[in-house]
Amino acid sequence: MATSPTSATATTMDDRATSVLVRFTPASVTTEQYDETIRRLEKSGDWLPEGLELHVAFEAGGKFRVSEIWDSQAQFDAFGKHLMPILEDVGIDPGAPEMLEIHNIIRR
Repeated sequence: MATSPTSATATTMDDRATSVLVRFTPASVTTEQYDETIRRLEKSGDWLPEGLELHVAFEAGGKFRVSEIWDSQAQFDAFGKHLMPILEDVGIDPGAPEMLEIHNIIRR
């Protein structure tokens, strides 16, 4: 499973480490709740967390969604300890995220 470089000089598939794609589709989230969550994370110094490669927030099919790429499951889990109290306070139930092992990422 090849994905993110393990060093700045990683250039081949074999030089890469496994990353994870995390997809959230909460039952009910507003853009205001999302924006407030990011503001609180920034204020607390917990944003951008170690290991977060990419964060994308968007609406699709009438639902607000967030997809993230993390360097590791462990880093995602560690950040969750900081994120969950904020989500609870803002009134967001993220539900169970879909976790997918990434095989490859190609950038231009």
